[in-house]
Amino acid sequence: MPKRGKKYQDSAKLVDKSNLYDVNEALDLVTKTAKANFDETVELAVRLGVDPRHADQQVRGTVVLPNGTGKEIRVLVLAKGEKIKEAEAAGADYAGGEEYVEKIQNENWFDFDVIIATPDMMGVVGKIGRVLGPKGLMPNPKSGTVTFDVEQAVKEVKAGKVEYRVDKAAIINVPIGKVSFGVDKLAENFKTIADAIIKAKPAAAKGRYLKSVTVSSTMGPGIKVNGSKLMEK
Repeated sequence: MPKRGKKYQDSAKLVDKSNLYDVNEALDLVTKTAKANFDETVELAVRLGVDPRHADQQVRGTVVLPNGTGKEIRVLVLAKGEKIKEAEAAGADYAGGEEYVEKIQNENWFDFDVIIATPDMMGVVGKIGRVLGPKGLMPNPKSGTVTFDVEQAVKEVKAGKVEYRVDKAAIINVPIGKVSFGVDKLAENFKTIADAIIKAKPAAAKGRYLKSVTVSSTMGPGIKVNGSKLMEK
């Protein structure tokens, strides 16, 4: 076990590892255990009772957090003609066509967090799929990032839309805001994402669905939330 810094050790003392906290208690502890000298991101990690190797047990989707993520999301829109103007008007940071695909390909340019592409651009985007895929940047109709409704897509991303998807270990990691939000705003974001994950429960999932639910700040310890209470609603 790597040696932790003093701040982390002091924070860890505030947390009872054997306890399953209510959401507000857990988030209160997150704000108290965040000791870094920057505004830490609050992360939610959920381990699910699914087998992601089976197509019918995939859990993924998107949700707009009511209070946003606290992070300025840089959006690149790949489109043609009028759709480029529509993207710019909606607040996209970058909007264009093949010139941006070439820039990514040739210059290893990644000054953005999300790509939105119109369906007629996907043939071109496919050329850089190998580069975008591992970074989680490949546009996808399921996450609403392949669409002709460019304006709506840009506005949702800018408003705090997050994607959640289960990884190979059956875990979903998703940001729910910043420590500076305070408990109430974090709790609203938490509830929105937790409800979405519960609603997305695959019919094929057997046994306990929310195996563990943990919240933590960037540099702070994990705090366990009582998952069975979330399922009761």
